[in-house]
Amino acid sequence: MNSLTPFPGQGPAPEVTAFQRAELNVILSLYGRMVAAGEWRDYGISSLREVAVFSIFRRTAENPLYRIEKRPKLRSKQGEYAIFGMEGQVLKRGHDLRAVLRVLERKLIRSVQ
Repeated sequence: MNSLTPFPGQGPAPEVTAFQRAELNVILSLYGRMVAAGEWRDYGISSLREVAVFSIFRRTAENPLYRIEKRPKLRSKQGEYAIFGMEGQVLKRGHDLRAVLRVLERKLIRSVQ
């Protein structure tokens, strides 16, 4: 049925790193709660050769507030998931995506008066 035909002279398509469905469900669950709280408004997903990036924006035209990265090559070392802040600082690294995302879930906790 549907098949991709490569351009003449080009080899097979390069391998890309992407988020799996289960990983996206976890990320988008947190994203939906933060949108409902009025903290976040937009996101972008990039699938590159060595890294998959989920960028979170407060407004569309700004730099991302946070970047959630998946680097499979770091799986046996520091962990394949990392969260970076706006200035590029590493907020959390780890092997478990849910544990890494807890850094961002703390922003949902507010005192009620």
